[in-house]
Amino acid sequence: MDGLKLLSQLAKESIKLVFFDPQYRGLFDQLKYGNEGKKLKERFKLPQMNDDLIAKFIKEIDRILLPSGHMMLWVDKYMLVNSLHSLVTGTNLKLVDFVTWDKGRIGLGYRTRKKSEYLVIFQKLPVRIKGIWKIHNIPDVWNEKITKKNHAHSKPIELQKRLIEAVTDVGDTVIDPAAGGYSVLTSASEVQRNFLGCDLLG
Repeated sequence: MDGLKLLSQLAKESIKLVFFDPQYRGLFDQLKYGNEGKKLKERFKLPQMNDDLIAKFIKEIDRILLPSGHMMLWVDKYMLVNSLHSLVTGTNLKLVDFVTWDKGRIGLGYRTRKKSEYLVIFQKLPVRIKGIWKIHNIPDVWNEKITKKNHAHSKPIELQKRLIEAVTDVGDTVIDPAAGGYSVLTSASEVQRNFLGCDLLG
């Protein structure tokens, strides 16, 4: 299912937490490796999202989030530096924190080589901590190696579990409109939260 269609069917201000892992390709466009099809064939064959489409998702996420609810946005270094703020322009989302995920393996890069991704944490206005963020020992650099990879964008289950526990309660619903390998489903179910999500590829 198309994630935008899923989001459009959800009620305004009804959800505490949304994870969003867009299939961005800004880094590839900038570096122009020319060999993505060989080196990154699993990622390369996935449907790509440009910044305009990502911004449309984020506007819908803003609409469905409860006041003081959270969006957890996965980005790479290029997106973090170049397009992050423009993607949330015109929304009620404020950047409040981010976690660097050390994946434990070296990736692409002309100068420094990628070893991490970033989970940027946005909160819908009004920004609040007391009574909203319930776990206070999550480090801002998280080491977790993916040992069982079932998707080109497999994400760290344990980190996602801790963040889910931080901002939701047992029985709440967590949304992921671009679910990929459904790691958020696994994370949510392991901490007794409901999950609603989809992906174009299944």
